Amino acid sequence: MAKITRIKASDSPRKDTDEEPTITRKKVVVKDKKTEKVKRQELKKAEKKLADGNTKKKPFILIRPFVAFFTYLRDSWREIRQVRWPNQKATWKMVLAVFVYTAILIAVISLLDLFFSWLFNLILG
Repeated sequence: MAKITRIKASDSPRKDTDEEPTITRKKVVVKDKKTEKVKRQELKKAEKKLADGNTKKKPFILIRPFVAFFTYLRDSWREIRQVRWPNQKATWKMVLAVFVYTAILIAVISLLDLFFSWLFNLILG
């Protein structure tokens, strides 16, 4: 289906304000018989594949854990192949960022430790 947008200016300005005439948009849907027929055929094929997939026989009960395990491995491998791995330069930037944040956190925790040690020694000492 092709979508056509018609733009039409209104004849008179609004009654409550003295503005220019507004432009309104109206969507018009034009039906194309060929594309509708192709879509219907694709929908039927998809429904047929879905119905065929549901009638698949389950493996014997002793084999099911192995089938499930190998299915898991296959799906995991497919996911790993889809990952976009960083290059060497980006990896080193991330490693450097981790080291910098770790150093900052060590400094903050050390300062807090020194402050509270001094405070407790002052109170208890």
